[in-house]
Amino acid sequence: MFKVTAIKAAVKTAGRYNIFTNGTYSFSLSESQLVSSGVRVGKEYTEAEIEALKHESVYGKAYARALEYIMRRPRSLKEMHDYARRKQWEPAIAERVMQRLVERGYLDDAKFADSWVRHRSLGKPISERKLRLELKQKGVSEELVQQALVQSDEFNESDALKRLVAKKRSRYDDPQKLIAYLARQGFRFDDIKNALNEQP
Repeated sequence: MFKVTAIKAAVKTAGRYNIFTNGTYSFSLSESQLVSSGVRVGKEYTEAEIEALKHESVYGKAYARALEYIMRRPRSLKEMHDYARRKQWEPAIAERVMQRLVERGYLDDAKFADSWVRHRSLGKPISERKLRLELKQKGVSEELVQQALVQSDEFNESDALKRLVAKKRSRYDDPQKLIAYLARQGFRFDDIKNALNEQP
């Protein structure tokens, strides 16, 4: 049997508690895990029960890291899957983390696509083609990309192209080089010609 002999607040990780059994460090739990599990000093556990608690400990750490990753900026489902793979989480742990993130609304490709379109629309002028490619690379379905573009009040490819032409025109002595640059940014040739003709 394993008897809980001490519970101490972790020094390096706020909100986590180190659990000692039979006088030796065994695992750590978050505050919510500690409360829900009912772990307390003096309680005894079988080896199988300790292993289950250690599994909870690993899950809790993974979930905390996933939250930190998402808080830096919104993430797509694919990005979170890739993150879990880089961190080499066990498949069962990764799946459980993903499920909880989805349930809590932290992972939602539709919301992610809306956020991405809004953010990119407010920054450097971008073409619809390039915007679609970025979202595709992040694993967002074509249907959700289309939905985000249709619903966006910020994104306007025509305005984006005009802004980019106004910004870059003075830097190119040769109009063909400017056209080539704009084409590389994903804008259509006919739209580029129209935008150039509209501006002096």
